[in-house]
Amino acid sequence: MRMAVFGSGYVGLVSGACFADFGHIVTCVDVDADRITSLKAGIMPIFEPGLDELVRSNIAMDRLRFTTSTIDAIKDAELILIAVGTPSRQSDGHADLSHVFAAARQIARELPGDVVVVTKSTVPVGTGDEVQRIMREERPDLHVSVASNPEFLREGAAIWDFKRPDRIVIGCEDDRARAVMAEAYRPLYINQAPMFFTSRRTAELIKYASNAFLATKITFINEIADLCEQIGANVQEVARGIGLDNRIGSKFLHAGPGYGGSCFPKDTLALVKSAQDQGVSLRVLETVVAVNEQRKRAMGRRVISAAGGDLRGKKVALLGLAFKPNTDDMREAPSLPIITALQDAGAKISAHDPKAMDHARQMALGIEFADDAYSCARGADVLVIATEWEAFRALDMRRILASMNTPLLVDLRNIYRPDDMRKIGFRYFGVGVPTKPDQN
Repeated sequence: MRMAVFGSGYVGLVSGACFADFGHIVTCVDVDADRITSLKAGIMPIFEPGLDELVRSNIAMDRLRFTTSTIDAIKDAELILIAVGTPSRQSDGHADLSHVFAAARQIARELPGDVVVVTKSTVPVGTGDEVQRIMREERPDLHVSVASNPEFLREGAAIWDFKRPDRIVIGCEDDRARAVMAEAYRPLYINQAPMFFTSRRTAELIKYASNAFLATKITFINEIADLCEQIGANVQEVARGIGLDNRIGSKFLHAGPGYGGSCFPKDTLALVKSAQDQGVSLRVLETVVAVNEQRKRAMGRRVISAAGGDLRGKKVALLGLAFKPNTDDMREAPSLPIITALQDAGAKISAHDPKAMDHARQMALGIEFADDAYSCARGADVLVIATEWEAFRALDMRRILASMNTPLLVDLRNIYRPDDMRKIGFRYFGVGVPTKPDQN
């Protein structure tokens, strides 16, 4: 099958590369000429494990192509995917659909014949209806089927998720779109991936509802962590105890500094705003959004409190900048409000992240950057772990301790055992785990 993918960002690039690896002929089109030039040379605009190799191998086999020309991309396409960004609007928190609608208009103007168009971007309910209206308005002479195929990709494990999905959700309104989408995903038949066909509006809501529920689990366990600290319980054991209930499950029950990234913050807010437009108040989700924002800001205060309330002129070593491991994505990362809070308290910050350093440098954060965790911690008064990278889980903590001015560790991801750290000499503060009386 020949496909065109509009947008070569995270979703578009991963989807295009994986579809090409299935054997389809895929052309990714983007308005960013520099990005297209880099992709043709096999240079990735994002870090995602395995993506560079997947892209390069499929370019070499001429199954994956990149262009800035809409006509070149869609001239022979049987399926066109819209995978452009839908960020939150600064003015009101609604999803910004301008890129989606612009792509729909551009596609319609250049279409040589009937085709199936799929919204792969995360969009509010009813967006597919508007895409279809726009395309029919532009080209009343053609029959364009518009479907919804939301993605459920975890950053850092996106290729695995695409090729071994829990489910494939497809929202469509006619048999033609259903048949084309079934053929697109036919290579996954051997993996017995469940293909769930539903209405277009239902598919759009499934994506938002999924992210909202996962965000709720994260926020719930974070609040339980706060209670654990007050009563002397251990949130990790609480999470394991409730996660063993198969009605609940263990995933997304890891206490920490709050959720971030490109999906959960904007999608939960967009769902709240969409519901409000319909006169519906999603009170649970409204609270989740508010609590998560408060929690990220509170993490800076937690570090300051652990340091005795005074960090002026002191050095804080921050391990982790990306919102999660195995990505360089810093959108809505908890590290950002933590940095702001610590700087407001007068602290000097040295930071290290295995992949997000280049992005962080472009953000003019006013911090120093270290080449590795050890140089980051040297001379520090506080060591803060903000992202649970594998590289941070097996550090020589005795070496770290010996290089610091003050033996203070604030582990916001609970990647080290408190007793182990205390035995080697650290004053240890985790999230939702008991604090020793002499550390208060």
